Amino acid sequence: MALNTRFGAAMDTDRMVSQFMEMVRIDSESGEEAAFMAWLLPVLRDLGASADLDAYGNLIAKVPGKGSSGAPILLSCHGDTVKPGKGIRPVLADGVVRSGGDTILGADDKAGIAELLETLRVAPVHPPLEIAISRQEEVGLLGVKNLDYSRLTATRGFLLDNDTLDTIITGGPSYFAIDVKVTGKSAHAGMEPEKGVNAIVAASRAIAALRLGRLDAETTSNVGIIQGGLIRNGVPDHCTFMAECRSLDHPKGQALADELVAAIRREVEAFGATVEITVNNLCRASRIDPATSWTVDVATRALATLDIQAQPALMCGFTDASIYNNHGIEMAVVGIGARQEHSTDEHILVEDMERAVAMMVEILRLSA
Repeated sequence: MALNTRFGAAMDTDRMVSQFMEMVRIDSESGEEAAFMAWLLPVLRDLGASADLDAYGNLIAKVPGKGSSGAPILLSCHGDTVKPGKGIRPVLADGVVRSGGDTILGADDKAGIAELLETLRVAPVHPPLEIAISRQEEVGLLGVKNLDYSRLTATRGFLLDNDTLDTIITGGPSYFAIDVKVTGKSAHAGMEPEKGVNAIVAASRAIAALRLGRLDAETTSNVGIIQGGLIRNGVPDHCTFMAECRSLDHPKGQALADELVAAIRREVEAFGATVEITVNNLCRASRIDPATSWTVDVATRALATLDIQAQPALMCGFTDASIYNNHGIEMAVVGIGARQEHSTDEHILVEDMERAVAMMVEILRLSA
């Protein structure tokens, strides 16, 4: 075993990178994480953890303290990936791990898991640890929402799921998914179009009436998918679209969701079609105060040992930390080094993985 100490913490970089590349080869798109969780369970047990799955399929593990018997802390990642995430072929070249080009890489969040495993191997001291690897994070934080919290005792911890190492995420938005089904009336497009009600046009009028994009520093909205019609020469009688809005201020996000729903209904019905709208508040805005937060203080001090002057930041992307924080577990989100996540250009620098491990080793030392 060749230990690398260039960032102050002894680690086996080759072992970590090899294990990371093995992990991303295991398909685990959201909802299909079982094979990956089955692979991960014995790995954690070999590291001295008691580990199994809860009723929802999330992995929960506990590791006894090492040189410390203080209060436990929670370390968390998610085990699922976005699409296209099947048949990933990682490529290591010039100190960078990339996908083969036709899939994502899965560094989000398997790099975080690889860094966590290496930290467990090499950390000389740490408090008792509780580890949660959630399912279905990418499709609405479903795993952490259904996590068996009765098996956790930690009241603070760290989520390894931010991209950059120089920011510590302290809050996330309320997120509203808005699913719309427009029903019109079919007709022949050439012979009697006046007898039809074009559902695509009705939906388009509704979309055109919406306030979309960045609305202010903490609020955004978007329409991401629209589908409708069956044939070119028919007036389509159905169209669906999927919208969203999010805000770091929950009442503002709720007000925007209500505004979007009202505009959609008004425009569709004015065109003579009918509409069904479903709104799902997938997570509620949460934030921790960086001025008083223990987790932010510890992460900031740990990164300073790497000459990284990290800054607390809010994000309009949502993570499992929102759910933990709303459950009363103070969670700061720290960086793992992944870049261009959710794309076929996703990649990660090995050097950033090393820095992340060094950060985590220091976080555990400070926590102990």
